[in-house]
Amino acid sequence: MKKILPFLSLCVVLAGQQSFAQQYTFEKKIPVPGDGGYDYMAIDEVNNHLFVSHGTEFNVIDLATEQPIGTISGMKGVHGIAIVNEVNKGFISDGKGNAVVVVDLTTLKTIKTIALPSTDEDAIVYDPASKKVFVFNGDSKNTCVIDINSLQLVKTIDLGGGPEFAVSNGKGLLYNNIEDLSSLKVIDTKSLTVQATWPLAPCGGPTGIAMDIANQRLFTGCRGNKGLSVVDAKTGKVITTLPIGAGVDAVIYDPTQKLIFVSNGDATTTIIKQESPDKYSVIQTLATQTRAKTMAFDKKTKKIYLSAPQFEGNTRKAVPGSFAVLVYKPA
Repeated sequence: MKKILPFLSLCVVLAGQQSFAQQYTFEKKIPVPGDGGYDYMAIDEVNNHLFVSHGTEFNVIDLATEQPIGTISGMKGVHGIAIVNEVNKGFISDGKGNAVVVVDLTTLKTIKTIALPSTDEDAIVYDPASKKVFVFNGDSKNTCVIDINSLQLVKTIDLGGGPEFAVSNGKGLLYNNIEDLSSLKVIDTKSLTVQATWPLAPCGGPTGIAMDIANQRLFTGCRGNKGLSVVDAKTGKVITTLPIGAGVDAVIYDPTQKLIFVSNGDATTTIIKQESPDKYSVIQTLATQTRAKTMAFDKKTKKIYLSAPQFEGNTRKAVPGSFAVLVYKPA
C-alpha cells in the first residue's frame, strides 16, 4: 500500500493538471463603438484581423493589439463574412440589401456589390475545392453560389428549408443545417447539386456546425433539444448527442486541443472534449454574457471571442453604447 499510494496520488495530480489546462477564463472586454444588431464573427488569419458583424457594418479588430482599427460600412443589415485570402477578398452577406458585398481584406474598401435574386442573406462560407462562395438565404430557402474571381453569381440551389450555418470539408462537399426541417443538406460543390438530405433526430432546430475533417465528424448545435449532435459525415448517422446551453448559435472545433466550443444565448459556452471520434464529454460550462451567442476562435492564441451588448434587466432592449467583444483564454 505504501508503494501504491504515491503512484495513485501522482495520477490524481496529473489528471487534475490536465483538466485545469483545458479550462477557459474571462480575460477582457473590448468596447466596440456603435449600436445595432450583431451576428457572425470571423478571423482573417493572414492579416490577423477579427471581423465583427454589427448592424449595418463590420467592425474590424487587430488581434495583435485587440483594439478596433476600422469599419466596413454602407450596408443595410450584415450577417456574415467569408474570408478568401487567396484573392485578398472578403464576401459579406447583406441580408437586408439582398446582396453580397465584396471588400479588400487589406484596405477594407468595398470592391463590388453583387445583387442577388434571393432574400435574407445570412450564413456565408468559402469552399476552396470549387473556388466558390456560398451564401445561404433564409427567407428564400436556397443558396447562391458566387465565383471568387469573376465575382458573378454562378447558380442558385434550392434547399427546401431555411438554411443556417454551413461548413466545407475542403474536398468538394458542403454541409448545411436546415433549421426548420431539423435536417442536414450535403451539397456537391463541383456539380452544384444537393447530394443528400439527412434527418438529424433527436436534434431539433440545428444552427451552428463545425467539422473534424480528419475523422469525418460533424458537430451540430441544436436549439430545440439543447444538444450538440455528433454526425458521421460519410453516412449521416447521429453518433451521440451531448447536453449544451439554451439558444445555441455558433459551434467551433479545434483539432489541436480536441475541443468543441458551443456558444449559447443563455450566457454560457459549453466546452466539450473529444476523447475519440465517437466519444465525447462536457468538461466546462463557461459563464459568459446574456445573448453572447456568436463566436470566433484564434488558432494561434487559442482564445475565443464572443460579441454582445448589455441588456436592460430581462428584456431584449440593449443598453446604448454597451456593445463589446468578450475575450476568453485558456487558463
